[in-house]
Amino acid sequence: MIGILVQLILSAALLWFLQKKSLMVLCGGGMKQQSTDFFGFFLLTLLISSSQYFFRMIWAMERWVVNPKVSIALIAEGTWWNIKSVLFEELIFRGALFYILIVRLGIKWAILLSSISFGVYHWFSHGVLGQPIPMIVEFLTTGIMGVVYALGYTKTGSLLTPIGIHLGWNIVGSVLFSGKLIGDQLLVEVQPVPNVQVSYFIYFVIIYLPLLAAIGVNAWILLKRPTFSFNT
Repeated sequence: MIGILVQLILSAALLWFLQKKSLMVLCGGGMKQQSTDFFGFFLLTLLISSSQYFFRMIWAMERWVVNPKVSIALIAEGTWWNIKSVLFEELIFRGALFYILIVRLGIKWAILLSSISFGVYHWFSHGVLGQPIPMIVEFLTTGIMGVVYALGYTKTGSLLTPIGIHLGWNIVGSVLFSGKLIGDQLLVEVQPVPNVQVSYFIYFVIIYLPLLAAIGVNAWILLKRPTFSFNT
């Protein structure tokens, strides 16, 4: 939490010294609209992200059950971990620096630079640096997702929109369906994991279709909206 507070202080300082603006430039639109966008995009992306696990249950014969040690405190801790993680990344890549890029270079260049930086950042955060194929895949998937997050801000003027999309995607693979990052959460996979061979097409559907759907559906909705008017 201290890290987030430091980010907010630095963001406020950058905005004031470079643009004479406050953090409110990250909160465009009324609170009702911001809340609607946050929850709407969060739930939409959560449902799309969950489809990967339903595909895995259908074709990879995986079984998931409720964690016998689950508790409200455990889920709250996992959710809070995700919120801090998403806030950290959004404040860096779609926060004050992104707003300044929009003002100085224009929206298209701002989105391009933000998304490239987001893709490169994940080489380090996901530990694939030095592995050419994983680096390409990571750069393309996270970079294109970064475009969607950036559109979320440029179309609504609110950082809550990309936060909602980002959190909806991340929370599925860590809290709803337990992942390796934070341990067992709501649902845990039944062991041993079945050894099932699937075709390349089915593998693509399981791994990449949900991601492409999240990118495509969110981008389609956002692109139908007019670009937010940044009073620069």
